Amino acid sequence: MRILYVVMRYGEDIAGGAEQHCRDFAERMVQRGHDVEVATTCATSYVDWANVVEPGRSVERGVVVRRFPTAHPRDNYRFNDMNQRILTGSGPRPLGMQREWMRMQGPFSPDLVEWLQDNAQRYDVTVFITYLYWTTWAGLQAIAGTTPTVIHPTAHDERPLWLSLYDEVFRMPDAFAFLAPEERDLVLRRFPGAPAGEVVGVGVELGNDSGVDVAGFRHQFGLGDDPYVLYVGRVDPSKSAQELVDFFCAYKDRNPGPERIVFLGKTLFDLPERPDVIATGFVDSEVRDAALAGATALTQPSYFESFSMVLTEAFAHNRPALVQRRCAVMNGHAERSGAAIPYSGFAEFEAGLETLFKNPALANAMGAAGRAYVERDYNWEHVLDNYEALLRKQVALQPQ
Repeated sequence: MRILYVVMRYGEDIAGGAEQHCRDFAERMVQRGHDVEVATTCATSYVDWANVVEPGRSVERGVVVRRFPTAHPRDNYRFNDMNQRILTGSGPRPLGMQREWMRMQGPFSPDLVEWLQDNAQRYDVTVFITYLYWTTWAGLQAIAGTTPTVIHPTAHDERPLWLSLYDEVFRMPDAFAFLAPEERDLVLRRFPGAPAGEVVGVGVELGNDSGVDVAGFRHQFGLGDDPYVLYVGRVDPSKSAQELVDFFCAYKDRNPGPERIVFLGKTLFDLPERPDVIATGFVDSEVRDAALAGATALTQPSYFESFSMVLTEAFAHNRPALVQRRCAVMNGHAERSGAAIPYSGFAEFEAGLETLFKNPALANAMGAAGRAYVERDYNWEHVLDNYEALLRKQVALQPQ
């Protein structure tokens, strides 16, 4: 097949779940013999969508990437005001105001959409990654009905999903590629009569830890032999990282001991200066693997996840997790795998953390259950077989 992906930004140096999701599928579909291209913007930051990368065509790991400039960076002063009115205000939200919010949110790239209108019919199927942004909203309107379209919505129960603006977005594609059963259920509950779709998930690398340098990681960050739990990703209050810090510090104040928490990723707020809270900053994949393999458990406090690739990565390293019960996807992973303890509020967090720290044999057994779970449901060959079948079905359904 000739497959075109549309995503707001793209590149190995871009840290974002949807963007990594796009790269994973695009590169692996190339390896399966498909011709794969990506249409994206010249932006690298979701904060302002400023043009950084040169526009034009390049080839990256076998994927043809076409970049188009954004018309202008996002004016966050104006956008933040509009965002508050749209998402938290109590007044009416006329459709015209929502459309202006969408344009201001961006990334606003008329050149990309014009190119889609002229060229999407050259591909067997066009795949949009994530529902939220202008590239999907405008791109789907430009080509839906003229060529097969699939969307990976990466949806979770957040305020934007309930805007009436998205009613049209979720009825335009020919099919959905969902990450988890809970995402499918949410979308079909929010948008009755939406097109069909399949739960395909995201694959995870299933190597072994024989070459992972856990001792080196511990030495690099002064952990010694102390047990630690791990947070991976952008250390951001919107990901509930601040709540996690507060909960862990309260736990340690109530339960003194050598246990620590390690934050692996860019920090967007000041962490407390105390020896049991460690921030590593951004690290490469080898250090990330070592951190996961050596942890007592992963912590995943986010209320808003459509899959959580880091959770399945932790399971692949035979480590259990402590996850946010109020996130339906996290709770679903915990129930299906037997490898995670869900919590809601501090009391359950404290009990779950103490259970994992005080019972290493149980933590190891849960980690083994997590490994079995991802080997069964999230090995890449299984995921790609289902995904490829979904795309081929949409191509076959189109009139010749």
